[in-house]
Amino acid sequence: MAYDGLVVDISETEFTEVNQGRQIADLTSALAMVKRLQTLLPICASCKKIRDDKGYWQELEAYMAGHYPALTFTHGLCPDCAKKLFAAT
Repeated sequence: MAYDGLVVDISETEFTEVNQGRQIADLTSALAMVKRLQTLLPICASCKKIRDDKGYWQELEAYMAGHYPALTFTHGLCPDCAKKLFAAT
């Protein structure tokens, strides 16, 4: 089989494709990091208030109701808290 002398250098094209693949992987990783950081919720370890994007602290229920209007809270006591509150009475 003979070729008629047409030679095409594709090394630059291959190099570009490899770089594009790396950039896509880097951007995908960065997007995953941003999505993860958006899910972090600053909460006080003691009183459980939530710090909003403006730096204000508010009750968990108020914060959640403001961000998720379809959410309705009900309250109860877990067994550990019930023991603490009612064991000595």
